[in-house]
Amino acid sequence: MNAISSVRLFKADPPGVKAGNAFGLRTELPIGLKEFSALRRRALLEGCKWDPQVGDISTLATFPLVMNAGVWKRLAFQAERLSAEAVAAENEISQRPELLGNLGLPRALRRVLTSREPLTPAPCRVMRFDFHPTVEGWRVSEVNSDVPGGFSEASHFTALMAEHFPGLRPAGNPAGAWSRAIATAIGIDGVCALLSAPGFMEDHQVNAFLASQLRKQGCHAFLAKPEQILWRNGTAHLNTEWHRGPLNGVIRFYQAEWLSRLPPRCEWKYFFRGGKTPVLNPALSVISESKRFPLTWQALAVKLPVWRELLPRTCDPRDVPWESDERWLLKTALCNNGDTVCIRELMKPSDWFRTRLAVRIFPGQWLAQGRFESVPVPTPAGPRHVCVGVYTVNGAAAGAYARLSEKTVIDFSATDVALLIDDHA
Repeated sequence: MNAISSVRLFKADPPGVKAGNAFGLRTELPIGLKEFSALRRRALLEGCKWDPQVGDISTLATFPLVMNAGVWKRLAFQAERLSAEAVAAENEISQRPELLGNLGLPRALRRVLTSREPLTPAPCRVMRFDFHPTVEGWRVSEVNSDVPGGFSEASHFTALMAEHFPGLRPAGNPAGAWSRAIATAIGIDGVCALLSAPGFMEDHQVNAFLASQLRKQGCHAFLAKPEQILWRNGTAHLNTEWHRGPLNGVIRFYQAEWLSRLPPRCEWKYFFRGGKTPVLNPALSVISESKRFPLTWQALAVKLPVWRELLPRTCDPRDVPWESDERWLLKTALCNNGDTVCIRELMKPSDWFRTRLAVRIFPGQWLAQGRFESVPVPTPAGPRHVCVGVYTVNGAAAGAYARLSEKTVIDFSATDVALLIDDHA
C-alpha cells in the first residue's frame, strides 16, 4: 500500500533524519461500520464537526492515512523553517509600502497596513503549510496564514481514529497547542471573543470547537461577529446578550479582507493597528496569506531558501504565457479552500472564458503558478491525491490536517482523513 516513486529529497533535512522513501505513506483498512458510526457521532457532538456529510457523500474517511515517523519529522522541520522565513519576510514587507501594493490586497486594508499607528498586539501565531507528494518530492502549494481551519478534524477526529489503531499515533494536537498558546497570552481566567461571519457554518464550527478547548484552559470564550466588538480607546469590548464587557483577547476566524469591507462605524482598523487588546492572528499574517507573496521575494533582503525550494514558481500573469501553456494554473491572491484555482482542462469553456476576462481586467489580483504533478496514493476508496497541512504554533510544528481527493486540486470537496504516525516503519 506504500506510495512508491523515485523522487528527490529536501536539500536540507533535520538532524537525525536519513534519506529514504520521500513519501512514507500508506493507509490502513477501514474500521467497521458500527465503530465508525459511533466515532462519527462523537466527532459531531464532541468535536463540533457539524458537516460530516454533504449530500450523499461523507466528508470523513473511514480509514487513516499513515506516515512514517521519519517523513513526518522532515515535514515538521520544513514547516518550522517556512514559518520563520515567512514571519521575517512579513516584517520587512510591512515597512515597504511599494511591496504591499503587489499583494492584491483591498485598498482600504492597504491603507491601514501602511499607516504609522503601532500594530495591534498579537502575542501568538498559528499557520498551516499545505504539503503535496509530487513526482519531484514533497512540494508546498501555499500557507494558510491568516485564518487556518481544520482544527477539529486534525485534533479530535484524528485522536478518535487513533483509538482504533494501537501502535499508531496522531502527529499532534494543533487545537490543544493553539488554545494553550492563547490562554498563556490572555491569561488564565481571561475573557476572549472568537469571531466568524454569520452564515458560514464551517467557520462557526471551527470557533465552537476552539472555544470548547479554551474553556478547558480556564478561559471564558464567547462566539461573536465583528460588529459586536466595540472599541473604546483601543480596548475591545464585547457587546452581546450573552456577555458585555472588556476583552483580554480577540481570536478572529474572519479573513482580513472581509474585515476591510465592514462599515467605518465598526472601527475595524483596530483589529490591525492602534488596538490595545491582543488580536490573533496578527495583522501582518495577511502578507504571507496572499498568494502573490512570492512576487515580493526578489526585492527582499530576507533570504527565503526553503520557500524557494518547496513552492512552485509563482509569477504575475502578465509575465508568463498561461493562456497557451498548460503548465500554469491561475488563482486569485486571496484564494480560500482552492475556490478560485483555475486549470483550463478541468473547466467548462464558459468558465475558462470568464477567468480569462477577469485576469485581463484585474491582473494585479491574480497570479500564475507552475503546476506540479501530484502522485496519488492507493487507498481503500481508490487512488487519491493527498494534501498534508502541517500546523505551526509560535513557530513549532503542532500537528497536521490531511485531506484526500479524486481530483488533483484539493478543494472544499476533499475528504478529511486522520493522519497517524508509525514510529516503527
